Amino acid sequence: MPRGTNAKREREYEELRSEFEREGRYPGREDEVAARIVNKQRRELGETKAARRAEREGRHPDRSLPVAGYDHLTVAEVSRRITRLTPAEIRRLSEYERVHKNRVSLLRTLDRALARH
Repeated sequence: MPRGTNAKREREYEELRSEFEREGRYPGREDEVAARIVNKQRRELGETKAARRAEREGRHPDRSLPVAGYDHLTVAEVSRRITRLTPAEIRRLSEYERVHKNRVSLLRTLDRALARH
């Protein structure tokens, strides 16, 4: 694992690597595949140096959304905050969600909020 990963990601890496060895999957490449999976998760969740730098510099893709810090919020947190949004803002969140995280339960919640307006 690269330097700078947190304990949770290290644990995930070790669990994946052990699982692959036990199951005989990816023989000889267990370390590489486990690291790739964990690194992909880190990239998607903005835990890499590049993502943190982009956020500091104001280039983070969620910067223009009507909910501050959207990418770091859970489904429950976003659900509570959409009650104050206009239909246009909810549509923007829905479009962003479909492209970036595609969390099905949140998309359903956003659709229901749009239907209520």
